Amino acid sequence: MSEYEVKIIDPEERQALSDELAEKVRYELKANIHGACVKLLTDNKDFKNEWEDNFKFMNEDIRPHSKIFAIEDSGSLEVMYDPIGKVSILKNLDYYGWVKSIALATISDFFEDYHSIHRRYSVHGSAVDYMGHAIAIIGPPGTGKTTLTYGLLQEKEFNYISDDWFFVRLFSNATVLYSSEKNSYIRDDIADVWKSYADEISRVKLDVKGRGIADVNSLFEGRIRESSTLINVVLLERNKDNPPFRKVDTEEALEYMLETDFCNPHQLIRNERKLNLRKNFFRDLFSKQDVYILNTVETPQESLNRIKNLAKVCL
Repeated sequence: MSEYEVKIIDPEERQALSDELAEKVRYELKANIHGACVKLLTDNKDFKNEWEDNFKFMNEDIRPHSKIFAIEDSGSLEVMYDPIGKVSILKNLDYYGWVKSIALATISDFFEDYHSIHRRYSVHGSAVDYMGHAIAIIGPPGTGKTTLTYGLLQEKEFNYISDDWFFVRLFSNATVLYSSEKNSYIRDDIADVWKSYADEISRVKLDVKGRGIADVNSLFEGRIRESSTLINVVLLERNKDNPPFRKVDTEEALEYMLETDFCNPHQLIRNERKLNLRKNFFRDLFSKQDVYILNTVETPQESLNRIKNLAKVCL
């Protein structure tokens, strides 16, 4: 579960809150997130700068599909969401990471509601490209998803797609992954494990959580891909009673996702309809390619070697 609670509000309450907060808004910016327009309204200059560095630009003439208010009013932390208008209202956040995650969750809710038309979904996970095919890495916080992703990207054969959240489109004969962000919201402790990133991270302006926006072109020397065809999914766990690496079938993989709340603490709507949508999506996703569970009880390098070997064997 998330470290914050989401209060669901109706359009009337959202409109009243929007009117109340309007005079506090100093910056309005639109972002292109997987072809959808998401508008940030905030009084925080740091959020404004990080948003511009984080996401692709969207033309101001495009009407927003969703809006995010991030406002300080000296009160307590509040996260509210109007699912009809696709508007999130965030009050008194001091951490940009939640702003961008809730923005991604908001537009993901929009895509879910139009799933029958476009078959586009979101996944809270990372993705790398290897020789023209993608490997998705999905796991709960603390299982090593980010560490393994950056470990793979030390190798010249691997290309960056996303390190936190990606979009998926299901075709009849393939599954295509798409990046969600322009740049990486990197953790400073990555350099503690993989020393090769130390110089680049030293140039990143870090926030209160020790994270900041890093230019992925510099970080990965131009090895960037906006999309790739999925070939394997690697699910992460940390359980000393289980083997370090095993292949699982579709139902086992789906059970894992249900047990881990889809590895996504930023689900704005949790109800039976959304649960069934997510179950059906992941069942469909897992049925189209091989799925493995990597138990990260070994050293980061040993776990990394298992994914590298998998990539090379499959191609």
